[in-house]
Amino acid sequence: MEDRFMRLGFVKRILPPLIAFIVFIGGWQLIVGLLNLPVYLVPKPSDIVSAAWLSKGDLWVSVSTTAIEAIVGFVLSVVLGVLGAILLASSKLIEKSVYPYAIILQTIPIVAVAPLIVIWFDAGMNAIVIIAFLIGFFPMLSNTLIGLNATDHNMSNLFYLYNANPFQTMWKLRIPAALPYIIAGLKISCTLCVIGAIVGEYIAGIGGDKGGLGYAITNAAARLKTAYLFACGLSASVLGIGFFLLVNAFSKWVLSSWHESEMSRES
Repeated sequence: MEDRFMRLGFVKRILPPLIAFIVFIGGWQLIVGLLNLPVYLVPKPSDIVSAAWLSKGDLWVSVSTTAIEAIVGFVLSVVLGVLGAILLASSKLIEKSVYPYAIILQTIPIVAVAPLIVIWFDAGMNAIVIIAFLIGFFPMLSNTLIGLNATDHNMSNLFYLYNANPFQTMWKLRIPAALPYIIAGLKISCTLCVIGAIVGEYIAGIGGDKGGLGYAITNAAARLKTAYLFACGLSASVLGIGFFLLVNAFSKWVLSSWHESEMSRES
C-alpha cells in the first residue's frame, strides 16, 4: 500500500509538467508550421532535434568542453570559497577587513575583468576556468560564512565550557551546523559556473574542433544556423540542470537523516 501511494505521489509530481511540456512543444510545432516561418527565423522543435542529430559529434565535443571548464571552476569555487569563509569566520577582525572587498569583487561586471584575465593568463582553458570560478566563488563564500556565523550560541558556550579550542569548535560544531548553508551555496554556484564557462568562451575561448558551447553559439549565430543555435542553448540548459540535480542528490544524501529541509521531503 505504501509503495502504491509513493507511485501515485510520483505520478502527480511528474504528470502536470510533462503535460505542459507536450502541449508547449506541440503548440510550437503546429503554430510555426501553419505560419510557414523560415527555419533561420524560428525553427520548429523537429528542426532543432534534426540539427542536433546531424551535428551530434560537434555538439558532444562542445558540451564536454564546457562541462570540464565548469566542473574545474566549480571545484575551485567550492574549495576556495569554503576555506575563505572559514578564515573569515575565525576572526571578526579579518572578516571586517576582507569581506567588503569580496563584495566589491562580486559587483564588478565579469566582462570588465575578463580582458585582464586574458592578458594575464592567455586565452583558452585557463582564462575560462578563472572566469567560471569568479562567478561561482561569491555564493560559496557568502553562504558558508552566513552558516558559520549562525551557529547556536548555547552550543558554542557548551564547547567553551568543555575547553574546546577554536579548531575543535570550528571542525566539530560550526562546520557541521553550516552544512545546509554550504549546500545552498553549492546549488547556486554549480549553475553559475556553467554560465561563467559559456561567458568565458565568448570572451576568452578558442574555436576550432575543441570549442565549447560559447564558441558553438557564436558560430551558429554568425551563420544563421538558428536550429543548431537553439540546440546549443538547450544543451547548456540541460548541462546546468544536470549539475543541479547532482548537487541536489548530494544534499539529500548529506542532510536527509538529520535536517528538516530534506526530512520533510521524504515524509
